[in-house]
Amino acid sequence: MDKWIRIFFYTFMVLLFMNGCNSTKGTEDIFQYKGSFVGDNSAIANIVHQLPGGEHIEEIELNTSVEPFGIVLTYDWMESEKRYIETAINNATFIFTLVQNAGWITFHFNDYEYKLGKVELQKWYGDELREYSSEDELKKQIETFLEDESKVKLLIGA
Repeated sequence: MDKWIRIFFYTFMVLLFMNGCNSTKGTEDIFQYKGSFVGDNSAIANIVHQLPGGEHIEEIELNTSVEPFGIVLTYDWMESEKRYIETAINNATFIFTLVQNAGWITFHFNDYEYKLGKVELQKWYGDELREYSSEDELKKQIETFLEDESKVKLLIGA
């Protein structure tokens, strides 16, 4: 019996140790960056890397010399044009929700470029983006609007 208790104990300790080594990446709440500014390099990088395609970011350029302030994101990523458009809309929505003074974002995906403005995106949604307070709530809004291809084409200009 003593042998079985020791085996159980060591097994339990190994499992506990392995659980403690699990990465917590991806569990970080992106809304902790709400209220950030374009000039905050660290916050912008953390936001962008948590969004779809974040692992494919090649360059982040912050334009803070003239208002409205902007961000240029360059991706090294081979995907379909539809996926690029969805990513641009999704990521712009999150960035405009979280970053107070972002006025525009340009997305470079290989041969495709999309520029989205905060004012235009808010008109498209019919909502003030700063009013969102949770990732789930914002994701639902984005998914609803991405379902309507004619609305997407109107926004992107395709």
